[in-house]
Amino acid sequence: MKKAAFPVLLSFIIAGAFLAGSLYHSHTFAGESSAAARKILFYVDPMHPSYRSAKPGIAPDCGMRLEPVYAGDAMAAGGSREESSHPSAAVKIGAVNISPEKQQRIGLQVSAVEKTSGTHWLRLFARVAPDETKIYKLVAGMDGITRQISKVTTGSQVTKDQWLATFSAPELRAPIQGYLISLDVIDRQKEGGAQAPSQVRAADEGAKQALDRLLNMGISTAQVEEVRRTRETPTDLVITAPAAGIVLARSLSVGQRFDKGTEWFRIADLSRVWILADVFEKDAQYIRPGQMARVTVASGGAPMNAKVSDILPQFDPASRTFKVRLEMDNPGLALRPDMFVDVALGIVLPAAVSVPVDAVLDSGLKKTVFVDCGDGYFEPRQVETGWRFDDRVQIVRGLEAGERIVTSANFFLDSETRMQQAAAKPEMVK
Repeated sequence: MKKAAFPVLLSFIIAGAFLAGSLYHSHTFAGESSAAARKILFYVDPMHPSYRSAKPGIAPDCGMRLEPVYAGDAMAAGGSREESSHPSAAVKIGAVNISPEKQQRIGLQVSAVEKTSGTHWLRLFARVAPDETKIYKLVAGMDGITRQISKVTTGSQVTKDQWLATFSAPELRAPIQGYLISLDVIDRQKEGGAQAPSQVRAADEGAKQALDRLLNMGISTAQVEEVRRTRETPTDLVITAPAAGIVLARSLSVGQRFDKGTEWFRIADLSRVWILADVFEKDAQYIRPGQMARVTVASGGAPMNAKVSDILPQFDPASRTFKVRLEMDNPGLALRPDMFVDVALGIVLPAAVSVPVDAVLDSGLKKTVFVDCGDGYFEPRQVETGWRFDDRVQIVRGLEAGERIVTSANFFLDSETRMQQAAAKPEMVK
């Protein structure tokens, strides 16, 4: 009986050994497959996931052990929220994490990107200049000597026909006497009754030529009228103001001898002035003739209205700017030549994506904003900018309306990003 049971027992032992072997090989194969699927790509710092290392070790910043990142991990691939439910799965390599407490401490603020339209103000720095069409230069038409001069100096305000100086010029006596003779001829013709039309025209033409000669030599119209009225040759001649205004220059003194062509006085009528503004090339495209602007004196005061001239802007190669002329009335002579003023030009722009100027970090080579990714993560993103008016700047590429960006404490985030990149450089995966 025992001999019959032995083969049966041996069969069970063999069957058990075969089953155990099968299970062992199956488990080993599954383990190898799982290990292959979990291949380690690199190691990261658990406190700063942007730090990568090709081998295990200790993080240089916090002293913690580096954690492996396996193939297929959403963070390793830079996946989106749809690829992983982990809060940090949407955060790209290079983003920084700031706790809520630290955000409050550094004054970090976030606002939504907007697509707006409306009127923006182009602010320019400008200076006041006299209207060139209202500048009067009193120039000597002959040699002479100054006998008397008024107390008018540079900057003095004068009225039309106000006396400025008296001079003598022997050269003027002959033209004055010729003018008086022409007037006597005309008077005799009128007293003698009807005369030949040719004689009347000749006498009138002679008087006009003599008058033009006197005016060209520098005699004022007021004194010409005095000569006509008195019919006498004056011993001295006077210089009077041709219009009301401000004396810009005076080059006469008592007893001074002057030559023909010497400028006596320069007077500007400041009832209407020019405003000369410097405009950068990129902003010149927004300026149109007839455009209205607001002018404010740098020292303060109520804004005044000005209009862009019809004259095209002139380019200044030294400053690389356009010189734009605005024209405006100057009641009370509040504006004087060479005063500095602020100009605000209203620019109507179409709808565009724009952000606060402080939200953009400009390094000269690139422009960067920090996008709020949620969960305390902020991603640096390079953008392209367009116009800039007031405290807004247009984003041409890199952002979309509705995204949230950091508008303050950007420099802190930028420094954190740079430190993070610097720490990762020594052991970056090639």
